[in-house]
Amino acid sequence: MNAEHPPTLPFLEIQPEGLIITIYVQPRSSRNQITGILGQALKVKLTAPPVEGAANKMCIEFLSKALQVPKTSIDMLSGQTGRNKRLLIRTDDHDTQSRLFQLLGKYAEATKSP
Repeated sequence: MNAEHPPTLPFLEIQPEGLIITIYVQPRSSRNQITGILGQALKVKLTAPPVEGAANKMCIEFLSKALQVPKTSIDMLSGQTGRNKRLLIRTDDHDTQSRLFQLLGKYAEATKSP
């Protein structure tokens, strides 16, 4: 993959401070998983209930592990009380951005319907 020409992913924006991911969270799922693209968002299922920030905390923990980035590099920009969320993954390292594009692209491809 070429860092100058990353793949087009509808849920991802490149910003000077890092990458912004738009996600749709489905709480109270049977397991934590990325299930595909829903509209312009990456759909994420979480086992946590949407109570007292539990789903938000689990969302950051799950994506940190799935995307192999530190939890401290993920900030929730909006959607603290809703299912639609925008997260900033702070990184200015092109290698890290390239790796994140590849991982997110694989998640999106693996979950497309035939």
